[in-house]
Amino acid sequence: MSENVVHVPLGERAYDVRIGAGLLSVAGGAIAPLLKRPRVFVITETRVAGLHLATLKSSLKTVGIKGPVLELEPGETTKSWAHLQTCVEWLLDHEVERGDMVVAFGGGVIGDLVGFAAAILRRGVRFVQIPTSLLAQVDSSVGGKTGINTRHGKNLVGAFHQPTLVLADVEVLGTLAPRDFLAGYGEVAKYGLLGDADFFAWLEANGPALAKGDMVLRQQAVTRSVQMKADIVARDETEQGDRALLNLGHTFCHALEAATGYDGARLLHGEGVAIGCALAFELSSRLGLCSQEAPSRVGEHLDQMGMMRDLRDISGDLPDAAALLTLMGQDKKVVAGQLRFILARGIGAAFVTGDVPRDEVLRVLEDAA
Repeated sequence: MSENVVHVPLGERAYDVRIGAGLLSVAGGAIAPLLKRPRVFVITETRVAGLHLATLKSSLKTVGIKGPVLELEPGETTKSWAHLQTCVEWLLDHEVERGDMVVAFGGGVIGDLVGFAAAILRRGVRFVQIPTSLLAQVDSSVGGKTGINTRHGKNLVGAFHQPTLVLADVEVLGTLAPRDFLAGYGEVAKYGLLGDADFFAWLEANGPALAKGDMVLRQQAVTRSVQMKADIVARDETEQGDRALLNLGHTFCHALEAATGYDGARLLHGEGVAIGCALAFELSSRLGLCSQEAPSRVGEHLDQMGMMRDLRDISGDLPDAAALLTLMGQDKKVVAGQLRFILARGIGAAFVTGDVPRDEVLRVLEDAA
């Protein structure tokens, strides 16, 4: 199965996203032409290291690339000030130079954290993304958003720093737990819902086989998702307009993540996105923006995939609807104190608005609990 290449056209910051099976075993050959000296600095997490680090190190060694490896603990809490400091100090301890290359090897947490460390170190060090989760392959590894969480909310501290290369090996997705894969699928479905009704219909037909491990379908889904994101990022790199569409479902999602204390045992980011998309379509329908058929299709597809769709699907107690609405006010998309929502006029027809009655949002949250 040949690889696909999606180009992200950003002038001097342009780069390729390579998507295919077995790319990890040839990563060294892909990275070598980008280096000024045969040395990289790999930052990963322990679960990924146990599964895939030997393959990456062997690939680098084959082309004469050496370098140290830092392993961090997995989980959303690693996207923190403390771990950012750990990464930066470790890179400085190993005398990273401005012309060197850092490798972010892991899921979205590692990609966001390491990308931010690379952005601020020596005012910008290059980095390569090797995403190992579905969510990271289709979303966080592409577009240059990097950052950490704080006690005030998710991704509130960060920078735009584009990678030099992204290597998305769909073969490594086979080592994901089913729940982790489906969490990433929440972001895949989001792309169809926000801007491609035909892609969403394709997912309705092929989603179950894709989840069961069909490699061809997985590569097609990742490629289409990345192409959609690349097209939007090329138009709006720093989220002044169209790029906000990529946050479909995220205003709800980030509030739910904060409400659960970023506890991955209760709620993974992609699960929050799926619930958030369902709530966004329900809100759109109640506001008369789309027919009831649209939220029904969203919910039915999430059910078909065995995914979360309502607040009641989250284990444990949640704050009441009013408290969740307050948490939504901490979202970084707030403008002049007003929440911005991504709503939809139908499947594949999302838009950004700040004109949403809070009472209606409150009722949607109450009914979903």
